[in-house]
Amino acid sequence: MEKRAIGGILTLLGILGLIYGAVTFINHSGGTYNMKVMAVSLLLGLIFFFSGIGLIRGTRDVMKNNEHVS
Repeated sequence: MEKRAIGGILTLLGILGLIYGAVTFINHSGGTYNMKVMAVSLLLGLIFFFSGIGLIRGTRDVMKNNEHVS
């Protein structure tokens, strides 16, 4: 699997984690369990998002023989 594909998957997982953390933040009932779930999902979402973006930006396109890059 290419690094860009893994970066895209990590970015999507990060976005989903950030959305889940935001929804948990909006709908929290004040319990410590919900606050821990919110903090962990936001932290993992940020880590996945920025590592995915880093993989996408850090890899360069390599042209193989007889291919056109448009």
